[in-house]
Amino acid sequence: MREVSITGDTIRLGQFLKLADLVDAGAGVKDLLASGTVQVNDEPETRRGRQLHPGDVLDVDGERLRVGRA
Repeated sequence: MREVSITGDTIRLGQFLKLADLVDAGAGVKDLLASGTVQVNDEPETRRGRQLHPGDVLDVDGERLRVGRA
């Protein structure tokens, strides 16, 4: 599992996916979420505005990531 650290208490899902280098731009986020391959804490997620907190775990196309705190 790869940990990606954030500087604040929360981050939006779309921003996190860009921070983790899983997508290049906002259009990539929309396409990735529409594909149905993103899960947050074992729940399917399609909202790019979903707020993530340190400790949340994401599954994206078979890669597991944890939201960490810087």
